[in-house]
Amino acid sequence: MRITALETLCLSRMHEPERQWITAQYRTVKADCTIIQARTDEGLVGIGEASAYGGSSRIAEWVDWLAPTLVGKDALDPATAPHPNGRDRAHDTAVAGIDCALWDLRGKAEGKRVSELLGESPAASVPMYASSGCRYDWRDRPEQLIEEALGYVEEGFPAMKFRIGTHWEWDGVTVDRFLGLARELHQAVAGRMALALDGNCRLTMEEAMPIAKELDRLGFAWLEEPIPWRDIDGYAALAAAVDMPVTGGESFTTLEQFRPYIEKRAYDIVQPDAGICGLTELTRIAEMAAHHGLKLYPHSWHNGLMAMVHAQAIAALPNLEILEVCQIQGPLQWGIAAEPPEMEGGRLYLPDRPGLGMELAENLTERFPYIEGHYAVTLDRWPRS
Repeated sequence: MRITALETLCLSRMHEPERQWITAQYRTVKADCTIIQARTDEGLVGIGEASAYGGSSRIAEWVDWLAPTLVGKDALDPATAPHPNGRDRAHDTAVAGIDCALWDLRGKAEGKRVSELLGESPAASVPMYASSGCRYDWRDRPEQLIEEALGYVEEGFPAMKFRIGTHWEWDGVTVDRFLGLARELHQAVAGRMALALDGNCRLTMEEAMPIAKELDRLGFAWLEEPIPWRDIDGYAALAAAVDMPVTGGESFTTLEQFRPYIEKRAYDIVQPDAGICGLTELTRIAEMAAHHGLKLYPHSWHNGLMAMVHAQAIAALPNLEILEVCQIQGPLQWGIAAEPPEMEGGRLYLPDRPGLGMELAENLTERFPYIEGHYAVTLDRWPRS
C-alpha cells in the first residue's frame, strides 16, 4: 500500500462571547483544529490530528513540503513516518499528525484497532478526567471554579484538573488567597472526585513549594508544570518534597528532551502529547518511563481525534492510566467526527472499528472554515489598588 497524497484540513470555530475564557493574560476567542489525511493507492485514508499549538497554516506548509518525500512510500512501514526534531514546533506537530494518520492506516489495513497494534488484550474503555478550570476570574466570581467542579462530579468524572486563574498581579492574588480557594474546592468536592492542578509554568519556586505541600496534604492527584519548564532542579526539589506526583513535559517532542527530567526524578509522571510528538515517539517515551518506574498521562487538549489517539494508547500501554478531555473546546471538538465515541460515567468507550475508530464528518471545511490568526488575544488590566 503506497501513499498517494497528504492533505491538511485547517478548521476553526469562533467561541460565542459567553463561551470565551481567560487564563493568565489571554482570552481565548476561537477553537482551531488541524487534521492530516494520508491517502493511499488502495483507497484507504488515514487521519491524524496535529496540535493546533503548531499553528494551522504553518503545519499545512510543512505537510506540503514533506509530502514529496513520502508520496510513493509504503504506508504500512513504520519507518516511513518522519521524525520530530525538538526544534521547530510547526514541523514537529506536522510530523505528529502524519505519524498518527499512518497508525490509523495500519489499523485499517489490518482490521484492528490501534490499541490492538500497541499491546495485547487492550481495554475496551478508558477513564477520562475533566480538564478545564480555565474560566474563573479572580476579579469576577472566582467561586465559578467550584460551581464548575460540582458539575463534573454530577457527570461522573473521576478527576478534574484546573488552572491557577487570571493574572495574579491584576488582583493582588497571593499564595494564601489561592490556597484558600483550593481548600474551598476540596471541601466542596468532598472526596467524590480527585483534583489536580496545572500551574502552566507560571509560579515561582517560592510560590510553588508551599502550594505543593498544601495540595499534598489535601490529597491532590498531581501537580502539573508549576514552574518554568527549564528549571529541572526546581522540579526535582518539588518532587522530592511531596508524595503527590509532580508532572510535566507536554511541549516536548522527543525522548531525548525527557531524559534529564527522568534521570533527575524531576517528574513522577511524564506528559507527552501525540499531537505534538506523534504516537510512535509517545510509545518510546512510555517505554522508557516504565523502565524508570514512571507513569505517563498524555497531554490531550483540543479536539476529539487527538483524544482518540491517546485513548487507544491508554487502552494498551501498561503505565498509561487516564485520558485528559478538554471541557471548553466547544462544538468543533467532536463535530469533526461522523460518529463520536460513547462517553458515559467518566469513561470513553473505544469504538469497535479499525484504526483510531473515528471517521471525519462531511463538509467540515464548509461547517468550520479556517480563520487566520491566533486563537487568543492578550488582555491588559489595571491592577486593583
